[in-house]
Amino acid sequence: MGHEGNPKAETLKVARNHASVRMRPERKQFKPIDSIQQSPPRLLAERMQQVDRTCVIHRGRKLIYFGGCDYFRLASHPAVQRALRDGLKQFGLNVAASRMTTGNHVLYERLEKQLAEFFDADAALLVSTGYLANLAVAQAMAGHFSHALIDERAHGSLQDAAQFLECPVLRFKHRDVGDVDRAIQRCGRSARLILLTEGMFSHDGSIAPVKEYLQLIPRDSRVLLDDAHGAGVLGRCGKGTVELAQVSRRRIIQTITLSKAFGVYGGAILCPGASRKWIVAKSRMFAGSTPLPLPLAAAALQAVQTLKTDHSLRRRLEDNIVYLQAPLIQRGLSIGGSNSPILSLVPRNSRDAQALKRGLVAHGVYPSLIAYPGGPASGYFRFAISSEHTRRQLDALIAALILQR
Repeated sequence: MGHEGNPKAETLKVARNHASVRMRPERKQFKPIDSIQQSPPRLLAERMQQVDRTCVIHRGRKLIYFGGCDYFRLASHPAVQRALRDGLKQFGLNVAASRMTTGNHVLYERLEKQLAEFFDADAALLVSTGYLANLAVAQAMAGHFSHALIDERAHGSLQDAAQFLECPVLRFKHRDVGDVDRAIQRCGRSARLILLTEGMFSHDGSIAPVKEYLQLIPRDSRVLLDDAHGAGVLGRCGKGTVELAQVSRRRIIQTITLSKAFGVYGGAILCPGASRKWIVAKSRMFAGSTPLPLPLAAAALQAVQTLKTDHSLRRRLEDNIVYLQAPLIQRGLSIGGSNSPILSLVPRNSRDAQALKRGLVAHGVYPSLIAYPGGPASGYFRFAISSEHTRRQLDALIAALILQR
C-alpha cells in the first residue's frame, strides 16, 4: 500500500528530510586558533598607586585623581573599613558554597533587606558582581519576550545579557526616544518587549529617558535598567535613575553594583518579589556561583547605612558638581549630563589629546585618557567628581580644561 495522500507519511517524510539537514550542517569557516595570539589585545592601563582619598602616585609624582567611580570615597571611609575588618574576624573570608546549597549566610539576607529598603524596592537579590546581575536576569527571563531593544552604547554586560534572552535583538540610537518608537513599530502590535539600557551612562554621564521609554513600550513589557552609576548618586535620596525619573518600579528590573557609589564590591538585582523568586529558580549563574566574601558583605551593609544617614555626602557631591560645571559651561565646554558627576571630553585628534595630557599633569591632575567599550573608539578623557574633592583640587581641573579649550 502506497503513502500517497497519507498525511502521517508526508509528515514523516518532511521530518526525515529536516533531520537529514540537521545531520549535515553547512561548513562554517572558523578563524584559526593561532590568530588569537596574533590579534591585538586590549591593553591594561598603566599601573598607579592611590595614596589617599583623592590622589595617586603616577610615574613618581603625586597627582589629583578624578578617575574611577568611587563617588563618595566610601572605599576608604573609616566606618566601612572597620566593618570589613570586623567582618573578617567574626565570619571568616568565604562561605565556599552556593546560596542554593550551604552558603546562604544571614549577612546576605540582611544586606538584601537593607538594599530593598534603601531603594524602595519590593525585593533585592545579591549576586557576585554588577556585571553578573544583568546576565542572571536575562538567563532567568529567557523565552519570555518576543523582542529585545537595546541602546547602541549600552554597557557590555547588557549586550551580553541580550544574547541570553532567546529573542531577536534590535539596537536603537543612543538615548533616542524616536528611534525606540520606530523599533517598537517594527516589532508589531502583539510584541512583548524588554528594553535594555543604562540609567546613567558610564562613558559621559548622560541619563537615559526612562520615563519616555515606559510611556512607549506595551504594558506587558519590561525595562532592564543597569543603574551601576546612577545608584546612590541620582535622585533626591540617591535611589538612582528610577527616583530621578519619578516613575513606578512595577515594570523595571534595576540592577546595581556595590563597587561604585557604595565603594565595596558585588552586585544586586532590585525587582518585584515574584521576579526575585523566578531568578533564584531559573538562573544557573546565580545558583552555580559563590556569593561575595562575607567581610565585603559586612562592609557593604555599613556603606549602605552610611550613605543613608550621612546626608552631607550627597550635599558635598552636588555642590562639587555645580562648582565644576558652572565655569566650564560659561566657557562653552560640552560637559554631558547636568545631574552627573562624570565629565567626558573627546579630543579632536592625537595631538590635542597629548596637549591636554601635558596640561593636566602641569596642573597636578592625573590625565585619565581611557579607551572603554561604549565610549569613543579613539579614546576620551573621563573625570569623575567625588564628594571628597576639595575646591582647590577642582580649581586645578577647571584651570587645566579651560587652558586647553
